[in-house]
Amino acid sequence: MINEAADSGLLLLQSAQVCEIGGRTSNQDALLSAQQGALACYVVADGAGGHAGGEVASGLATQGLITAFAADPGFSAAALRYCVETADAQISNARLAQPALHEMSSTVAALLIDRRQAAALWAHLGDTRIYFFRQHKIAAATKDHRLVQQFVDAGYCTSEQARSHPQRNVLFAALGASDDTPVEVTEHGVPLQPGDAFLLCSDGLWEWVRESEMEAELARAASVDAWLTAMQAVANRRFAQSSAVRDNTTAFALWISIPAA
Repeated sequence: MINEAADSGLLLLQSAQVCEIGGRTSNQDALLSAQQGALACYVVADGAGGHAGGEVASGLATQGLITAFAADPGFSAAALRYCVETADAQISNARLAQPALHEMSSTVAALLIDRRQAAALWAHLGDTRIYFFRQHKIAAATKDHRLVQQFVDAGYCTSEQARSHPQRNVLFAALGASDDTPVEVTEHGVPLQPGDAFLLCSDGLWEWVRESEMEAELARAASVDAWLTAMQAVANRRFAQSSAVRDNTTAFALWISIPAA
């Protein structure tokens, strides 16, 4: 756990993380975080494009975004969008420069927190998700850029059916891919309060843990580490009852609090 003790007047962020290979032969997920003064940035990415391509793409996504954040930290939708677009450009440039990687792309989920203003912004593209919890309940969540999400929106299947749909991994937007779907960014800072929580995770976690289970484990957890460990246990139990190959599992879990007096 990263216990980022705050200066006087700043929110306290407690975080836990996991990045596991699962049943795959390589780990195409990546995660990275950085802090600049009162600002903290967390990024999770899930790459695609072959054995090497996926790893390269997710690495460029996380490193490119965090490097842009560190070079010019700011708390605004425009600043966060610039960071994501910088990562997108790096993947696109690498695709052109290295023919063997011409099909690589990456999802991205980025969370920006201003501990002084007690506010958060987030951005995403693809099916790596961000969940925002208040009073142990999901208050907001990103919507996937997946073909099956369009089926759900059109009423052709339910969200639960989408978890096991044969086309569930088909994306219509990702970093580095040539499409017209822009990154989605919250336009205004979301006010934070003690007790709030965030979960950034690849499909290796959320496909196996239902939202109601995320909430239940959050309500009973004594620490952010315990919360993430409990969700991994839920995923492991469900996977053990399945014949599927377990995907890479990557997540940041964060709790918001105030420093003890």
